[in-house]
Amino acid sequence: MQIYNNEAQKQYSYMEEMKEWVKAQEERLGRPLTCHITTFGCQMNEKDSEKLLGVLETIGYRQTDTEYADLVLFNTCTVRENANTKLYGHLGHVKKAKEQNPEMIIGLCGCMMQEEQVVEKIRKSYPFVDLIFGTHNIFKLAELLKARADSGGMIVDIWKDTDQIVEDLPSDRKFSFKCGVNIMFGCNNFCSYCIVPYVRGRERSRKPEDIIREIEGLVQEGVREVMLLGQNVNSYGKNLDEPVSFAQLLQKIEQIEGLARIRFMTPHPKDLSDELIEVMASSKKICRHMHLPVQSGSSRILKKMNRHYTKESYLALAEKIKEKIPGIAMTTDIIVGFPGETEEDFEETLDVVRKVKFDSAYTFVYSKRTGTPAASMEDQVEPEVVKKRFSRLLEVIKESSKDNRKDGIGKEEEVLVEEKNTHEDGMVTGRLSNNILVHFKGDESLIGQLVRVKITEEKGFYYMGEQVNG
Repeated sequence: MQIYNNEAQKQYSYMEEMKEWVKAQEERLGRPLTCHITTFGCQMNEKDSEKLLGVLETIGYRQTDTEYADLVLFNTCTVRENANTKLYGHLGHVKKAKEQNPEMIIGLCGCMMQEEQVVEKIRKSYPFVDLIFGTHNIFKLAELLKARADSGGMIVDIWKDTDQIVEDLPSDRKFSFKCGVNIMFGCNNFCSYCIVPYVRGRERSRKPEDIIREIEGLVQEGVREVMLLGQNVNSYGKNLDEPVSFAQLLQKIEQIEGLARIRFMTPHPKDLSDELIEVMASSKKICRHMHLPVQSGSSRILKKMNRHYTKESYLALAEKIKEKIPGIAMTTDIIVGFPGETEEDFEETLDVVRKVKFDSAYTFVYSKRTGTPAASMEDQVEPEVVKKRFSRLLEVIKESSKDNRKDGIGKEEEVLVEEKNTHEDGMVTGRLSNNILVHFKGDESLIGQLVRVKITEEKGFYYMGEQVNG
């Protein structure tokens, strides 16, 4: 029996075996094998999909932009029930593809697969699926594909929880100049509307030296900006043998030569420390942007949500952040129509939006999520009422964003150019330190570069500008 020094080494050996299998299939078919990954959900899922694609390309698959491929993976989300419905719709389409290509491999992974009733439904109603695995063992993709190749039957491998962190595997990044970096996994907060702690497991942090080593490697490959990812980055380091705070981790990352920008998602208002604010205020690399989910402006509703802060404490925290870090942009998440939300509760939310003057917000209509405490709460709000409130909220956010943008006109700012403008030829799109988008004249050679741009016009949620030469 082969003995491996670590899990990554073991998985690389499975990649070598699968590389031979893919090669044999290609010779038999007389063409390359293709793969496609459809990703639902958050940035952590996007990061997971980059790893999955990295493994598939290492073993010889070629990426294609259609689900009519030889191997299709669905990396699922389960934060809202309609995400489940969306997946079942996709499975209906790929069933037809598999009828045309019976050797096609269909795999499902991610958060939705951590729910027992979902896996049972897939087994019964979608028997053409070949591979089912969850959030904790995505690093096993090559091993699971080998098991599928050997058995020819459906492979189901779901872990209830894990303390394992396996990161030293291939990854195919969407951008060459910016990259997400996982610093921790799981969540211990148990907000009453959220399924994440049940499907992502308890909090576990990566060792700071492993994070530093990964970022140093990324910088050598040309990455200028990293996004540190965790369900609640404030909790980083608490479960390490030698505890390290998130602020201390940021200070270590700041020292990495060649790295220009540091972003992070997502902090929780209940435990955002003064230490973190001070580190951000004094940093030359941490971006002037704070995404701080408020969810509701009503202290009564926040208590029902199990958020562990009040309207007053949130406003005080926002004021402190803006005072200590001038020019910072603040964005947020807001849920409209949480069970029991009255007109007065909703007005409290609008009051918070006006007072904090958010630059933008991810706004959600409350979605009853089976398996969470909120799903069985009484006083579910009527859909028509929620719809009207949602529209009113969007208007207030739009006003606040427009007011904020006016302050930037005429200023010169550093912009990281991300892509060609999708709406107008001869234009590129970049992002300021505060995460606001800017469109200006330029060509593809600027992509991945930090350039000086003068802001000339505000357009509500974004700016127009012109490049400053010299």
